Amino acid sequence: MKRLGGLLGVAGLIGVWALLAAFGAAGGTIPSPWRVLHTMYSDGWALYGPNFTITAQGALQGFVWGNALAIGLAILVLLIPPIESLATQLAILSYCTPLLALGPIILVVFGGRTPTVFLAAMYCFFTTMVGTVTGLRSADSTSLDLIRAYGGGRWQRLYRVQVISALPNTFAALKIAAPSAVLGAILGEYLGGVDSGIGVALTAAQTAYNVPRTWGMALAAAALAGLGYALVAGLARLVAPWTAQEAR
Repeated sequence: MKRLGGLLGVAGLIGVWALLAAFGAAGGTIPSPWRVLHTMYSDGWALYGPNFTITAQGALQGFVWGNALAIGLAILVLLIPPIESLATQLAILSYCTPLLALGPIILVVFGGRTPTVFLAAMYCFFTTMVGTVTGLRSADSTSLDLIRAYGGGRWQRLYRVQVISALPNTFAALKIAAPSAVLGAILGEYLGGVDSGIGVALTAAQTAYNVPRTWGMALAAAALAGLGYALVAGLARLVAPWTAQEAR
């Protein structure tokens, strides 16, 4: 039923899109779905393949770095409670700081594709840290008491009970972080300093007033974000199959 509902939702969106294009909404700047698909087919893999791959690589690197730091800090918060205030402030700062203002600074200092990875990591950090801390603290108190009764210390409680209890919340956060990493990578490419990627191709299409290609690149970005979400969901089913059952 959920799959059917999802298909109906996609069909509905395409239908609304086609109607808006047919009636010339937004001053006629909305091309029809068929025109966009034809443009994507004409451009082919020669355009989409390299740009898609480059953006995916930047998003993946940022995803790994951002989430590794977030999960590591969440575990430190659990093991060393006095640092919670500092860690929380750091997470909030990363979430509230206008990252597009930091991007040019990172570009000037490091150059290359560093802003892409940096922004992708920053867009992941807050969500994953909060989700992991919440999951670690959701551990069953009876199970923790049992570990203590058998002489288990802090580390035993962590990896035998708390880490396992945190998996549903952590994977839920990672599912959100995957599309966020794609967004951060594309915004990093918008800043310049690179010559390829979906963000670069979007900028070039906008500059050339190629509206169908712009929409095609936007669809490619959405597809990459959806792919990231699906891969994390698949990993969750593989590593912790009970998380999928809890999500139902």
